[in-house]
Amino acid sequence: MSDLIKSTVQFFRDSYKTNEFIPLHEPRFVGNEKKYLIDTIDSTFVSSVGPYVDKFEEHIAEISETKKGVAVVNGTAALQVALQIAGVNKGDEVITQALTFVATVNAIKYNQAEPIFLDVDYDTMGLSPKSVEDFLTEHGEVREDGCYNQLTNKRISACLPMHTFGFLVHLNELLEVCQKWKIPVVEDAAESLGSTYFGKSTGSFGQLGAFSFNGNKIVTAGGGGAIVSNDLTMANRAKHLTTTAKKDHAYEFNHDEIGYNFRMPNINAALIFAQLEQLDNFIESKREQAARCFEFFKSLGIQMRRENANTRANYWLMCLELDDILLRDDFLDKMNKAGVMTRPIWKLMYKLPMYSDCYRDHQTNAELLEQRIVNIPSSVIIE
Repeated sequence: MSDLIKSTVQFFRDSYKTNEFIPLHEPRFVGNEKKYLIDTIDSTFVSSVGPYVDKFEEHIAEISETKKGVAVVNGTAALQVALQIAGVNKGDEVITQALTFVATVNAIKYNQAEPIFLDVDYDTMGLSPKSVEDFLTEHGEVREDGCYNQLTNKRISACLPMHTFGFLVHLNELLEVCQKWKIPVVEDAAESLGSTYFGKSTGSFGQLGAFSFNGNKIVTAGGGGAIVSNDLTMANRAKHLTTTAKKDHAYEFNHDEIGYNFRMPNINAALIFAQLEQLDNFIESKREQAARCFEFFKSLGIQMRRENANTRANYWLMCLELDDILLRDDFLDKMNKAGVMTRPIWKLMYKLPMYSDCYRDHQTNAELLEQRIVNIPSSVIIE
């Protein structure tokens, strides 16, 4: 085992005070989780109606600085419905990034629309405003009912940036471009809960935002997700659609359109509500760990991803930037064999069979990042 691997393994073993397997990101249940779960079980309201759903929706709206939050079963469902409400219809196109988790793009396809893969910025790992502007300048056309792609004559009905690993897209620039071209923005904020851009929460910049509370996120509901918006009409429609489009009534079943059974159960809401109580402490712990990692890897001559100016990252997953794919693959192989989990960034979406025929631009930065970025253990450290 090389000196680099030995010292890195020991660093993480010392950090997490264990000689056992170190996962990439495991949940921490150190607050009121058991208390609220028992309360929910005792109440018998464990399904989709209950006080913790209401408490969670109020709290996620407060945290995200939006007017309303809607609890749903997972982050993918949040994205699917948010895109539909933003106006994505069958046959439309949605601008997004190929450097993302597959759920981002699946949500587009669930709406029977097609992704347009544009390059990311190297510093953010998220959708590049310049790439969007360049594509639209060459191929876009603003018409009375929105922006159209002259290559396909299809309407570009949304732009879906993703805040990769909790690092922020250049939102001001992207919003300016999309406003100019009359394209609604939906934020994939699944990985960025608690991250801020010029002091303002992610999820609050676009028409709608989507969060995930999967088991590997900073806070978890076991699964779970949320749609947030400052547009109450959109947010109320999200609530309606995700509760099977059922009209309010004490006992009758009246549904006025095709909706989705995407409701978050009260028992999951109890778990995430307890987790949200600890969000600030979790983020501070992760930021302290990120600072320690930065100094350690700097001493080894390895670059670690850090937040840009005027942003505050949650450091959900911390990232090393290795020089090339050979070094990356060797690092991944030896670290995992040593019982310290590391993983590469996702395979670019157009390299997956179901998205191989989708439009993409040059993808210069995305290709480089795919070869170089490695995630390292990022779990919250409880002192």
